Parts: sequence; structure tokens; C-alpha cells
Amino acid sequence: MILLHKLALIIDASTPSIVLPIIELEEVSKAFGSRHALTAVNLSIRPGVSGLLGPNGSGKSTLIKTLLGLVRPTGGKVRVLGYELPGAVRAVRDNVGYVPEDDCFISGLTGIESAQMVARLSGLAGLEALRRAHEVLDFADIGQERYRAVESYSTGMRQKLKFAQALIHDPQLLILDEPTTGLDPDQRHSMLKRIGLLSREFGKSVLLSTHILPDVREVCDQVIILSRGRIRVTESLATLSKPMRSGLHLRTVGAAESLVVELRHLGYEVTQPARDQIGVIGLESQDSQLLWQAAYRARVAISRIEPATNSLEQIFLEAVRESGYAPA
Repeated sequence: MILLHKLALIIDASTPSIVLPIIELEEVSKAFGSRHALTAVNLSIRPGVSGLLGPNGSGKSTLIKTLLGLVRPTGGKVRVLGYELPGAVRAVRDNVGYVPEDDCFISGLTGIESAQMVARLSGLAGLEALRRAHEVLDFADIGQERYRAVESYSTGMRQKLKFAQALIHDPQLLILDEPTTGLDPDQRHSMLKRIGLLSREFGKSVLLSTHILPDVREVCDQVIILSRGRIRVTESLATLSKPMRSGLHLRTVGAAESLVVELRHLGYEVTQPARDQIGVIGLESQDSQLLWQAAYRARVAISRIEPATNSLEQIFLEAVRESGYAPA
């Protein structure tokens, strides 16, 4: 098991109940000529796992590069882990691990050599760098493949290696750009479990930039939606998932049409997102007896009942449409 140091949350000693943001942006803008990639971005991200969502061209890559000190903003203030950029860019990079979307390997090196090289660049000496490289490769689930040349790796293997390299220097913050791209379903689930483990067990914060909404639902605490260079949504996942009107979501065994008719006859507002799924607005868990009676009359078997939640997909689409972006 990888021996990562548990990092305490950033807490102001004078007010121990207040957890300080790990990332703060105040009126941050970035223009490339006449094109505005970021416009008056105000953002405060607290410790935990945050999902950064946005359509192509929304400004996500520019935002990430700004946080890493790779792009100097046209205006505004940027603070990462309490360090202000661009002045403290070295301190930020010492405390941030980064998984880029694109490959960044040196041809001819094996996986272990690539990881060891990053460890040496992080300041670790020879044998310690090698030990650390093996440690993070074990955590990333890279077995004997570590002795193969990186150019022979599959897309999924390269993603694992980039993830391992980002952990080499035990950073306080991880910025992951599309980390599950190219992974099969089992590998993707394992990657998300590792991300969650790093946050829960080792106190690390993660900014996860992705277009895969189920990844956000599975592992993120906070959701940030960026479109056309502006922040459209920034809220906890729990708050976003809570519907404005209470209700239940049902899954049935077989077709549910007759139960839909029965519930509408009782005066409930009912939606049917799929043949075997029903959403019932205004029906509470304590009304389950009424529900079972309706299902009996409709001769429909119910396999699952759970509180209704908002769809992250719908929230995302509404946010980008309000910005004037028209999905293809």
C-alpha cells in the first residue's frame, strides 16, 4: 500500500472552525487577442473533490493552465493553496500534482524509468526516487508493465502512469484533466476509487476536469460548470441533486404504463423516463402504503423505490444553454 502522508485541511489557527479555500479566483480574465477564454471568473473551491464541467471551448483548459501558472491572466487575482500567482508559481508547482489530458512521455523510457525521472525532478535522490516510483506505480495498479517501454502502452496504461507521476511528490492538490479517458469500465471504477481514497484517507484535494458526468456523480463533492469563459454553476453535488419538489423514483419489473395511469388517476404528477421507471412528484416515503396499493391494482411489481433527485445531465444542459452555447 502506498505510504502517502496524511495532509491536514488548510485551517486558520485563529478560527479553527473555518476551512480556507484551496483555490480562489477574483475577477480573473484571460484574452488571446480578441478571443476571451475567461471573463470575470469568481470562484472559491474548498477542500475535497470538485468536478469541473464544460463543453468544448468553454475555457476549462485555460483555467487549469492559469491555476498551474502556465498562463498569466489578463486581469484578476489567483490564489492556489494560499499562494498568489504568478509570484509564487514555484511553491504552487511544489504542492500540486497534474495529470494532463495529452500524453507527455519521453520515448524510449520504461514506465518505471519515467516515474523515477519525475521523482528525481521533484528532488528525490537516486534510490529514494526509485523506491518512490515503485510505490506510486503499485498504487496506480501498474504491475510488470512498468518494465515495458511507454510507447507500447495502451491509452489506459498511459493514463495510469500519468496518475502515478502526479503523485510522486505527495502533492496537497491534484488537478486531473480527463483522467478516466481510455479506461475500460473496471479500470475507470478503480481510478475513481483511488481518487476518493486520496481525498478521504489522505486529506488531498482534487480538481477533476471531465466530460463524463457519471464520474462526477460518483466521486465529487462540489460541481463547477464553466461555459463560454464564465462560471455558470458552483454548488455542492448534494444541493444540486436535491429537487425543488419532493417525490419518489420507482423502478418496476417490466412495463410500468398501467401504474402510471393509476397514479395519475390519484392526482399525482408522473413522469416516465424509461419503460420500467417512474417519477412521482409529491409522493413521500411515508406514503408507501398508498403506492403499494396502486401497484397492486395496476398489477405492476416494484423492484426499487428511492427519493427523486435532479439530473446532473439536465442541470449541465440548462447551464450551457443559458450561456448561449448550442450543443451539437
